[in-house]
Amino acid sequence: MRSNHFLNRVILDRAAVTDWEAYPFSVPAIRELNELELHPKVTFFVGENGSGKSTLLEAIAEKLGFQSMGGGRNASAGQFGYESALTRPLRLARTQNRPLDGFFLRAESFYNFATGLDELEQQPFCGGALRWYGGRSLHAQSHGESFLNLLTERLHGHGLYLFDEPEAALSPQHQLSMLVRLHDLVQDFSQFIITTHSPLIMAYPEAWIYQFTPAGIRRVAYEETEHYRITHAFMRNPSAMMRELLRREDGLGLGDGEGREP
Repeated sequence: MRSNHFLNRVILDRAAVTDWEAYPFSVPAIRELNELELHPKVTFFVGENGSGKSTLLEAIAEKLGFQSMGGGRNASAGQFGYESALTRPLRLARTQNRPLDGFFLRAESFYNFATGLDELEQQPFCGGALRWYGGRSLHAQSHGESFLNLLTERLHGHGLYLFDEPEAALSPQHQLSMLVRLHDLVQDFSQFIITTHSPLIMAYPEAWIYQFTPAGIRRVAYEETEHYRITHAFMRNPSAMMRELLRREDGLGLGDGEGREP
């Protein structure tokens, strides 16, 4: 049976780093990185903003030949990428398998990607780009609709897909729809690396979850993630959680009308 990997490991060539005080090597999780084994199907990077998870994903994408702003490997229109300082010393351990498809989704630059597609559609001999995204400009669709069209129309399987915080475009219901499509693609010999804050998305079964922390990067169980623990505690008793969150330091509650002007 063939391995379902395209990528086995991500390795930082520490001897190639010339300045550990410069960004992004000054980020604790990156500073402590040696190598990271990837799941053959789905790997999640989780952690607080600024923890280095998106920085590492971006460098992996660039090493694979994707534009830093996102898209497929041949994406260029309207995208003025740059190379992360982390890309050069990063090494990727690959298998004999080669993906037939690939895409790098960045929620924060999806607007620019959509604009680039519109520009490409207008160029002579380059029309038809939008047929892979539901046949309409992504700007003519809601953020969530355009992303789901990307999942269903653009991603063909037997691919290597990198998603950076896809939940930014999706309602909870659409996050569940994404999981269904993700599973279809996994069954079709695809591999995903995803950064996320969503406890819904990271619940995908058998996935590996890497938590990016000031002490480094460690693999954790789903129930060990802060995302799960906070969400679980909140949903068990939202009223009590809100009372605790909104209590003033002087002991006055914000929700009971005390201390307010009439």
